[in-house]
Amino acid sequence: MAFKNVVLIGGGVLGSQIAYQTAYAGFNVITYLRSEASIERTKPKVDRLHSIYVSELKAAKEHGGAVSRGLVFNEKDMSKVDFDALIKKADDAYKNMQYETDLAKAVKDADLIIEALAEDPKMKTEFYAKMKDLLPEKTIIATNSSTLLPSMLAASTGRPEKFLALHFANDIWRGNTAEVMGHSGTDKKAYDAVADFAVEIGMIPLKLKKEKAGYILNSMLVPFLSSAQALLADGISDVETIDKTWMLATGAPLGPFRILDVVGITTAYNIVSMSPGADDVSTTQGRIAKLLKEEYIDKGKLGISTGEGFYKYK
Repeated sequence: MAFKNVVLIGGGVLGSQIAYQTAYAGFNVITYLRSEASIERTKPKVDRLHSIYVSELKAAKEHGGAVSRGLVFNEKDMSKVDFDALIKKADDAYKNMQYETDLAKAVKDADLIIEALAEDPKMKTEFYAKMKDLLPEKTIIATNSSTLLPSMLAASTGRPEKFLALHFANDIWRGNTAEVMGHSGTDKKAYDAVADFAVEIGMIPLKLKKEKAGYILNSMLVPFLSSAQALLADGISDVETIDKTWMLATGAPLGPFRILDVVGITTAYNIVSMSPGADDVSTTQGRIAKLLKEEYIDKGKLGISTGEGFYKYK
């Protein structure tokens, strides 16, 4: 079951990355967005990605040294890499990016749809219900949800046997993992096709044997980031000190708040908002939600994608 036409639903931080990496790998890619304004918000993200890819590839060609695994499709022997060909792939991907606000047109010949909407189960299920009658029979749907189980969403797709999760880590050209998680009704052929697709776009597929909220990565990452946010929201310490503590003690290159800026503060807010007590500021979860909403989201400080989050990037 080979894919040719891939449709991304959503052009956020990860949606734009998945779309660009997939186009870089040579697939026909359309990004569906709700409005022209959404398209204009997505294009600068793609501009940034193109600049990163080309700069890193040119530096590797001219000076040697390390290069992100996703850019060279996991090739370990750099003498086998044609950097000029890869730079052309990046340029072609950038030139050929397609955006569509008409859902029927976007999905009419889709082999694979990757949904990368906000982490809101109601939004996702309502969208699937709207989309299901527009799809050709062949189409497989994968959600990039970071915390929701496929079984929670499958019925609304109208094709539960062709529905599963394909979860990417942020900066997918560097941390090029793709967690593949089906539900009890996912057809093995669909599962295997999506895992094969992950390899084709330069990812390393991490196959889950059964459903687990948070998959592998976020089962470890979310509690870590939540603990850091609790330290801040409860006034225990400040962003810089919390990050410094983690980095000095573990040797990690990034602290939790740098990671949150990459993940996106809206995503962090959506995750904490699903926690019990998130609407009650007498609880730690409530204080985290209030802090993220009032001090960051309401002020447009959403992370790296907007140039400012817990840190400034301009």
